[in-house]
Amino acid sequence: MKIRAAACTVLALIAASFFLQGQTAPPTGAALYEGARLIPGDGKPAIEHSAFLVENGTVTRIGRQGDVKAPAGAARVDLTGKTVMPALIDIHTHTGFQKGATYRAENYSRETIIADLNRALYFGVSAVVSEGIDPGDVSFRIRDDQAAGRLGGARLFTAGRGMGAPNAGPGSETYRGIAYDVTTEDEARRDVRELAAQKVDFIKIWVDDRNGRAPELSAPLYRAIIDEAHKHGIRVNAHVFYLADAKGLVAAGIDAFTHMVRDKEMDDEVVQAVVRRGVTIMPTLQNTERGRNIEMPASLAAWLTGPARDAIPPDLGAKVQAGYGGRTAAQTAAARERYAILQRSLAKLSAAGARIVLGGDTGLQDDPFGFAEHRELELMVDAGMTPMQAIVAATSRGAEYLRLRNTGTLAAGKRADLLVLDANPLDAITNTRRIARVVLKGLAVDREMLRSSLNSTH
Repeated sequence: MKIRAAACTVLALIAASFFLQGQTAPPTGAALYEGARLIPGDGKPAIEHSAFLVENGTVTRIGRQGDVKAPAGAARVDLTGKTVMPALIDIHTHTGFQKGATYRAENYSRETIIADLNRALYFGVSAVVSEGIDPGDVSFRIRDDQAAGRLGGARLFTAGRGMGAPNAGPGSETYRGIAYDVTTEDEARRDVRELAAQKVDFIKIWVDDRNGRAPELSAPLYRAIIDEAHKHGIRVNAHVFYLADAKGLVAAGIDAFTHMVRDKEMDDEVVQAVVRRGVTIMPTLQNTERGRNIEMPASLAAWLTGPARDAIPPDLGAKVQAGYGGRTAAQTAAARERYAILQRSLAKLSAAGARIVLGGDTGLQDDPFGFAEHRELELMVDAGMTPMQAIVAATSRGAEYLRLRNTGTLAAGKRADLLVLDANPLDAITNTRRIARVVLKGLAVDREMLRSSLNSTH
């Protein structure tokens, strides 16, 4: 078995059919997978008792079992009883600051970013976007190493350093000084040009007053940022809180919201404008949802202390669990009211056909990669989306926003980037957690090696 490992704790890809232990890839580079329920990821109905042929990492044929023939020499893989779906994509993350149970600025390094990317991949996340708190050039170097095939893990996209009014950037002391402070239109355009020269994948802006600690980013300034970014072919993702700001941003041509409006329920005017203009929405429910709990929900605790503990060290797991408690009844009641605003807005957006993607705000303090994405999916469904809609948001819609034409769905001509699950997520979205295998480019990820590396270093 050939294993390709990247330096520093790594993605290992095992050749060929993942149930044929000890064998190398067949000479044809082909494998026929049969018997699974196949969820394409584009909203089309699942194919029961499917068959799909993978040749050299690409799905070349797909249909029902018995209808897809394998070429001579192809491996055959029995997936009877399993469910197959595309790998997950998270459009809103923050990499590099969590190291074990600590979360601080000095943790940010190549090592911690790679650990985040490996943990994400362990849990079936194939690509992530780091939204605006990447100082220096570490994230760009990692992105380049992945593109050159020198490094594995979930594929990293980055917005580099975000932009906002003075002191309006990310709220934690951990992130102090990372964001650009913008006070004039000339500064705004200059900073965009600097980010464009670094070849950022997106530009992140913080618009609101950050709970009163900073001035808002004024409309003339965010219009200048959006205009300059679009001149360079770069899309802009906005952190937003107030409904009034959301309306102004949509009119100004914003590409995506990294949060939903949180002061009021999104009204029909802004929902229709979001849909009409094709603005992408990242619900980011799971961090806000914590506040309505006095303890971690039992099913989530069972996952954290059960299967998920393999890739989340005990000290970090204990902090994650503790983060759901320590509140008074009055605090949780107020948090439930605030959270209900998000639920109602997401239900409206989904019903109207808005472009919703998976965006967990993953990687904030004690918010581990992989774990957070699956929780976010559960909360999206709890807010009114169907499991199928949530899967589309987490797969094909994310790929579309990243302009990845070769992944995000399971179809002929697409890369074989997929999850093999032990249960059907269309029955219960939490079944996305029941991962039997993660496959990238037709090759199984060595999750045991990832797990060992994460527990030995983090």
